[in-house]
Amino acid sequence: MTTSTHLARCAAAAALLASCPGLALAQADSAAAAAADCVRIDDDAARLACYDRAHRRGAIPAGVTRPDPLPAAASATGAPAPSLYDDRWDLDGRRRGELFYPRAYRPVYLLPATWTDRVNQLPFSTAPDHAATGSLGLRPVEVKYQLSLKAKLWEQPFGTPATVWGGYTQSSRWQVYNGQESRPFRETNYEPELIVAWPVDTRLLGWRLRQLSLALNHQSNGRSLPLSRSWNRWIGEAAFERGDWTAQLRPWWRIGESAGDDDNPDISDYMGRSELLVTGKLGRHIVALQLRHALRGGSHSRGSAQLEWSMPVDGALHLYTQWFTGYGESMIDYNHRQNKLGLGISIVEWR
Repeated sequence: MTTSTHLARCAAAAALLASCPGLALAQADSAAAAAADCVRIDDDAARLACYDRAHRRGAIPAGVTRPDPLPAAASATGAPAPSLYDDRWDLDGRRRGELFYPRAYRPVYLLPATWTDRVNQLPFSTAPDHAATGSLGLRPVEVKYQLSLKAKLWEQPFGTPATVWGGYTQSSRWQVYNGQESRPFRETNYEPELIVAWPVDTRLLGWRLRQLSLALNHQSNGRSLPLSRSWNRWIGEAAFERGDWTAQLRPWWRIGESAGDDDNPDISDYMGRSELLVTGKLGRHIVALQLRHALRGGSHSRGSAQLEWSMPVDGALHLYTQWFTGYGESMIDYNHRQNKLGLGISIVEWR
């Protein structure tokens, strides 16, 4: 059909409706009444057929395929397709104006029992005066928990579509079953960060790239010598999604320190220079795999893997399991290789 023929038919239809407004309104009222009757039908197939009849929609003829839906950018409303990151990072703007409200960030969990196959009784660093002088008397079983929050601080800075966030994560390892050593908190890691997030929406290798971000990150254990450990990083991130799955690629660059202030000069060779986090759903189960690597070969090819599994129990409560292998389970253990398993509960998964 030519463009002129199509426009002529549209003009004729418009003229007919304009000259017969009563007929048009009667047809609309009839369709609405018939559609209202369809609501009472319980069977899904029968209810769909009822809606088709109400709106006079016939079956698609044999051999004719239904065209693919328009992509989000070309939809009539202009609204983007639903995204897993919309709620996490307010990409759709539904919560615009809600500044400084605390929100979930990383998993929040309590592991009443974690077990390691190698206890780090003599933690050390290659920095001078950063080695324990005697055994710490630790036990392989301890409690671990994590708290994590973020808040939006600034919307559309300087007229850009970006948002600025503040994040804070704290994880503790508690030797609660070690009465001989007065049940000490063995290690607590503090991780504040400032994040600039830029929304995007593009397809790449079957995945949907939704956000690019850059974070200024500090992580330390707040301890004095010889057990003090810390570092500062610029962390980039590209966030992808595909169905119920997300993938976050995070390379980082350590901010250099003077030799006198550096608690752990070789930390990047153990805790890595990049991270890949993949999360998804398998039925009611939620899984997450976190991989880190030093991006070096040979004897310097080091890193870690952490696998998390959770399943909802009641409301926000989940059963939660965490398995770790490699280097850097905590700051004090940055250069200590171990396998660690924890069992417990969580109320927030990866956000």
